[in-house]
Amino acid sequence: MKASNHFKNTIKAYLDQRAETDVLFALQYSKPEKNIDDCITYILNEVKKSGCNGFHDDEIFGMAVHYYDEDKIEIGTPMSNAHVVVNHIVELTEEEKEQARQDAIQKAQNEAYMKMTQPVKKAKKVVLAPQPSLFDF
Repeated sequence: MKASNHFKNTIKAYLDQRAETDVLFALQYSKPEKNIDDCITYILNEVKKSGCNGFHDDEIFGMAVHYYDEDKIEIGTPMSNAHVVVNHIVELTEEEKEQARQDAIQKAQNEAYMKMTQPVKKAKKVVLAPQPSLFDF
């Protein structure tokens, strides 16, 4: 299975937190025959079956809980080409922010330099056909 580790960790963190606060779920979550890899495989197969490309967090977390709640559940075959995008906020340090700013400035300077050093294309001269005059004999 090729789901990103971030996706897997996000699901696992949610399930761990839920097991801490929900005693009934904690019993289901601790079943030895259940594991996070099969849970992820189940979620990916359910998403594929739905034909949709975007899901709310609660829908995905609900699928994860459903996997642990059901004793006999068809997880499907592991997917090797799934592409999972997890929305999350990245907190940058001040040094990373400054580096990103410097990189952006350098990129803008390079693009401006490239525009200035490119040869100017000369416009083609357009020859207009003379208009007939009423005064030409």
